[in-house]
Amino acid sequence: MRFLCIYKPGKPEGTPPREDEMARMGQLIEEGKKTGWLVATEGCLPSALGARVRQSDGKVTITDGPFTEAKEIIGGFAMIEADSKQHCIELTKRFLSVAGDGLCEIRQVYEG
Repeated sequence: MRFLCIYKPGKPEGTPPREDEMARMGQLIEEGKKTGWLVATEGCLPSALGARVRQSDGKVTITDGPFTEAKEIIGGFAMIEADSKQHCIELTKRFLSVAGDGLCEIRQVYEG
């Protein structure tokens, strides 16, 4: 099963990771790719460079970043291959132990 894990950091947007955090994350990513549970992962640039596009009743509204609600800021994502939702949760807990405080929303990806 594949799961999309959407990461929302607990740190203020733009807080750079420390060198040791980058090294630990690099090791986790390398292990995940080598063993096959990590399909893809990327971090996002600051929301100031982004936009939100919303359609409601046929009307499109575009809002340029930055976005002020920290809990809404997506810091990155990972596509994970796991045996079950519980397995994905365990892998996500490992990620958060390296990334630090924050929230990961886990969504199983539809596979026809």
